[in-house]
Amino acid sequence: MSVRSKNLSSVFYADSYHPIQAGSIDGTDVVPHDNAVYRAQLCSSIGLYDPHGDPKATGDPYCTLFVARLSRLTTQDTLHKVMSKYGQVKNLRLVRDIVTGASRGYAFVEYETEREMRRAYMDAHHLIVDDCEIIVDYNRQQLMPGWIPRRLGGGLSGKKESGQLRFGGREKPFRAPLKPIPYEELKKLGIPPPPEGRYMSRFQVPSPPRRERSLSDREEDSHKRRWGSDDRNRKEDNLRSSVDIKEGHYRNRSRHRDDEHSRGRSSSERSGRYHERSSSEKEHLHRRSTDKDNRSSSEKEHRHRSSTDKDKHSRKRKERDERSQTQGKYSRHSPHKD
Repeated sequence: MSVRSKNLSSVFYADSYHPIQAGSIDGTDVVPHDNAVYRAQLCSSIGLYDPHGDPKATGDPYCTLFVARLSRLTTQDTLHKVMSKYGQVKNLRLVRDIVTGASRGYAFVEYETEREMRRAYMDAHHLIVDDCEIIVDYNRQQLMPGWIPRRLGGGLSGKKESGQLRFGGREKPFRAPLKPIPYEELKKLGIPPPPEGRYMSRFQVPSPPRRERSLSDREEDSHKRRWGSDDRNRKEDNLRSSVDIKEGHYRNRSRHRDDEHSRGRSSSERSGRYHERSSSEKEHLHRRSTDKDNRSSSEKEHRHRSSTDKDKHSRKRKERDERSQTQGKYSRHSPHKD
């Protein structure tokens, strides 16, 4: 990459406003190049403009956004609805023409907190509202040293058709110089020179200025941090003690469960032994009853056999007796004896 192309992609932003520098594309001009810049320089040198003397500029400047390039048809309610997406809108002022009452295409939006303002500053830039691409910047009127408004030849950005381009802001930053920097002339005019070696990319977004804290605020913050650390220590001690108490309760419960388990195990062992003993006794009784039944059945069978044998013997004896009687009868009546 050549030095020229590298310088074209490197930019820097103005921290304070100087009319002659704002009229230069690279921030190195030492003379006004048009009448508007000359008028702004005159107002700045003799103090004709007081940025804090506007009675309509109310509210916290660190929580206020400047919204420009609005459509003339955009109403205050529409803008309020759009900007409420980024936080709680505390106040919104749509600047109107004094005579006609029509919108002049820019507004000031105040948020409840600085964090919400910074969120809108990052996300609402180049947003489309009523078919117009808006630009968003912080409240340079009250936060940028040496500020001169556009109606007096100052301001920032602008369109090429107007012939009043101003550089150094978020929309049109300064380019890295391609020619030697006149340090002596810039120093005489009170213009800060370009930050060589510390240029930014076009994709980097400059951060809005932060609120300066006084000594009392710092002491209060340190006091709060100290109290906060003490509170954290107390909370940690309380948490530690509660954890110890819970661990003690847990140990007691686990010990109690172990005791109950051991008692339950001994009782179960006893019941198991009892069941084993009772089952063995039942088996023994069953055997005894089975033997008794077997003996009784054998005795019954023996008695049955003996009675059967007796019946047989008695029948045979009876048969013999009958046969002997019949033989004697026939022998008494035989013809040989007669």
